[in-house]
Amino acid sequence: MKFVKILKYILILPFLILVKLYQWLISPLIPPSCRFTPTCSNYSLEAFKKHGPIKGFILSTWRILRCNPWGGHGHDPVPEKFHIFKRKK
Repeated sequence: MKFVKILKYILILPFLILVKLYQWLISPLIPPSCRFTPTCSNYSLEAFKKHGPIKGFILSTWRILRCNPWGGHGHDPVPEKFHIFKRKK
């Protein structure tokens, strides 16, 4: 079990570093434009930590695609459970 947690952390680490670099280097240079809370970058960090590299990437990408003038807005937390493929009953 501990091995799985370590492996998961190793796999998400590059994504976490990229998001943190964006927050530290790029985000301060551009005006705030995220339509959601938490911001898209904070959402991505939480999604990777909560759901791992694959689901975290999917959730982050979907969130960034929705963050536009014609998309939604407001409070949009990372879901507790996320299934890539939903089973039909």
